[in-house]
Amino acid sequence: MPARALQFSFPRSLRLSMIEQAFGNSPRFSIGIEEEVIILDAESLLLSPSVDALIEESERRELPGRLKTELFASIVELNTDACERVADAGEALSTLRHAAAAIAAEKDLRIAAAGTHPISDPEQEEIASDPRYQEFVGFAGVSARRQGVSGLHVHVGMPSAEACYTTLEAILPWLPLVLALSANSPYLAGRATGLASNRAEILAQLPRSGAPPAFGGYAAWEAFVERLIGLGLADDYTRFWWDVRPHPRFGTLEIRMPDQPTSLPVTVGLTALLQALCSAVVDEPAKVADRGDYAQNRWAALRFGPSAELIHPDGNRLLPVPELARELLELVGPAAEEQGSLGEISALDLTTCEGERQLEIGEREGLQAVCADLVERTLSSA
Repeated sequence: MPARALQFSFPRSLRLSMIEQAFGNSPRFSIGIEEEVIILDAESLLLSPSVDALIEESERRELPGRLKTELFASIVELNTDACERVADAGEALSTLRHAAAAIAAEKDLRIAAAGTHPISDPEQEEIASDPRYQEFVGFAGVSARRQGVSGLHVHVGMPSAEACYTTLEAILPWLPLVLALSANSPYLAGRATGLASNRAEILAQLPRSGAPPAFGGYAAWEAFVERLIGLGLADDYTRFWWDVRPHPRFGTLEIRMPDQPTSLPVTVGLTALLQALCSAVVDEPAKVADRGDYAQNRWAALRFGPSAELIHPDGNRLLPVPELARELLELVGPAAEEQGSLGEISALDLTTCEGERQLEIGEREGLQAVCADLVERTLSSA
């Protein structure tokens, strides 16, 4: 018998209220970082559904942010407070990683940062106890159960709602390049699939994924989101899983494109790059990004990582990732210098990605060694 179609049990009457906004309430281009970190059994290094234990203990500590649940009980989300400088956000994130690791160690657990767990099968893992997640799995079925993947989300403070939307369109053509540089999920359920980012391919199975439609302006984005909420298809705009989206309650543009880095300097470098990119383009005239080029580049990036060739944002050239990345650095250089983040960006290697290190260790020493390396490098400053 075919599965019965389910919808979220949200009110169907169209809401009259508009989405709460906080644009302009924080400094321009302030930064907040969200990391999705996996929880492992200390002995087997397989996933452990222990997020509640980590969060409960973290609430007794004074931290520059918080630990939160995610869809899977084996993932803990690390959220920094809003920071004016990338360096401050990096320090806060380092504190959160070490606090989570210390709590985990007390419970015979470990944490590791990566886009996927190299061995454990996401479809067999436990969903977090939050009723919202349980309801979502009932709605989305296996496409939800496959979402045991981890990403880096960067919030950049925006001066206004319209500036947020025009910045979204301006940075969109560059985001597949960011995915290629961040690719860190080459293994899925114990197998090297040949994709540099299994995470990006899995995320694309969700409704409202990939690039957002070309709404033309913030008001049209807001109307679309409000209409779907009113129809009962979602309970909040955070149930729209696009690679980049406005986050009006925070007053930010939320960039959700990168795989979760293992190395903290890579997280900080990508954050600095994205902050500088937003700053460099925020005052440009509004222009709609080509969604066809985006779809092609997104696929090439998740398949080949830094070895991909991507369509240039001007639409007229095909460039290797390292060459296109150098153009991006030229574009953001003045903004990065103004924000004092050139040093953080220089930590990025434009010719490789962390997933390639996973593959090298896996071929040489096996997947258990890959897991051990992820655990070690998650707390390393290198």
